[in-house]
Amino acid sequence: MEKAINAGVDMAMAADRYREFIRAVKALVDANRIPMSRIDDAVRRILRVKAAVGLWEHPLANRSFVAGIGSPEHRAVARDAVRQSLVLLKNDKNVLPLKKNASLHVTGSKADDMGAQCGGWTVGWQGSLGPVTGGTGILGAIQRAVVPQTKVTHSRDGRGGGEADAVVVVVGEAPYAEGAGDRTELTLTLGDRSAIANARKSGKPVVTVLVTGRPLIVEDWLPLTDALVVAWLPGSEGGGVADVLFGDHKPTGRLPHTWPRSMDQIPINAGDAKHEPLFPYGFGMSY
Repeated sequence: MEKAINAGVDMAMAADRYREFIRAVKALVDANRIPMSRIDDAVRRILRVKAAVGLWEHPLANRSFVAGIGSPEHRAVARDAVRQSLVLLKNDKNVLPLKKNASLHVTGSKADDMGAQCGGWTVGWQGSLGPVTGGTGILGAIQRAVVPQTKVTHSRDGRGGGEADAVVVVVGEAPYAEGAGDRTELTLTLGDRSAIANARKSGKPVVTVLVTGRPLIVEDWLPLTDALVVAWLPGSEGGGVADVLFGDHKPTGRLPHTWPRSMDQIPINAGDAKHEPLFPYGFGMSY
């Protein structure tokens, strides 16, 4: 707390323990560990923002905006954000973009899971798997994108792709927020890794879409997939993922974080003395 406030944090989120927080801050000020000038500075900036947005004159939300929530215009912006955020990390033999008249097998635990696409802080604090809100899943987006009568099959375990022209595997993390997402091993579940391995056994080109809020350890299964697209948490607009997979929009995203090879490398950042990442900061391919 002391370091955070002195470093410039103006507002702390202490919804359930605000009384304890206030007592602790007062004690730190009394002990001259936080200057009163730092408190004044934080309060001044908070009040300035509130005044600038007219919070004194209109303290409650403007309900006239509610009707626009989920509007086509809003969803178009969200879908474009998805397109621009996707990062292409691998594309052997130019497997991507996919052809819209090619038969596809879409598989994996996150292929048809809106809660997984949205992640934490969605409807509930930690989020949850399943149909937490409306929108378009990645499987549904692919089904809509292909030309009529094109065959798109689906499974969860990676099996069943032998008759398709290509297999799309969608795997990744379950929703989490804050400390509940802390893990000592940032790897895919055994089920997700098995789905990728089963897809490879089909003998068809494999495209893996990774749904995640952070870099995961992928080096052990990376040779099993011909292409790897990091979709992060695309939210309700899975159509943005399909737009990139089929080449309606070329991938333009770049890694906002160095991608480690193993847990032993974490933390890893550009400029480290020993810096041998799997993918460097700012990496990203296109078509």
